[in-house]
Amino acid sequence: MLARTLVGGVRTRLAPSLASLLLRRGYASPASSAAAAADDLVIDEDPPRAASTSAAAAATTTVAATVPTVLQPRVLIYDGVCHLCHRGVKWVIRADKHAKIRFCCVQSKAAEPYLRLVGMDREDVLRRVLFVEGPEAYYEGSTAALKVASYLPLPYSVLSSLLIVPTPLRDAVYDYIAKNRYDWFGKDDECIVTKDKEILERFIDREEMLGGGPSNSFF
Repeated sequence: MLARTLVGGVRTRLAPSLASLLLRRGYASPASSAAAAADDLVIDEDPPRAASTSAAAAATTTVAATVPTVLQPRVLIYDGVCHLCHRGVKWVIRADKHAKIRFCCVQSKAAEPYLRLVGMDREDVLRRVLFVEGPEAYYEGSTAALKVASYLPLPYSVLSSLLIVPTPLRDAVYDYIAKNRYDWFGKDDECIVTKDKEILERFIDREEMLGGGPSNSFF
């Protein structure tokens, strides 16, 4: 009972400070900070069993173990060195007038918590782009691309109607293009977004891209 009381108090006090941290780090614009904080994905890791029989020691261990990790929803994680992928991201940014979608290069450290969340590794995303919509909703390949389109304003959101096409058929076309994308469109040695700094505000890993270290340094 004491552990649950302490954890509840800590979560209540942590919520404003985490939202403030996200705002200072630039994860959300001041105008949308309240909405972004409400939408954040909070993932609590299971606390370890307390070794001590002391109630106070057990409560302290539980509180330390349940400090939440905060991720942003609606993040598209893609191959940052691929020219075709980068063109697609720039197109989405231009179409997404309300800035609903955020982006992250799979090569960055900021992508790691999202990969852990969905149980994927970088090689998986290099084969198929990943869209993390929520803590239990994520998509890859053609479905990820069409789910992103569903958040865009008209007429672009109409593209999401292609979800009615059977997934194996859609992914067959997607995989063929993805397999040949480097040969057809080229690639860089580093995330191409570093050359397009005007769009970096939409990237959760922008501080890392600018050389300031991982933007999600609290993970």
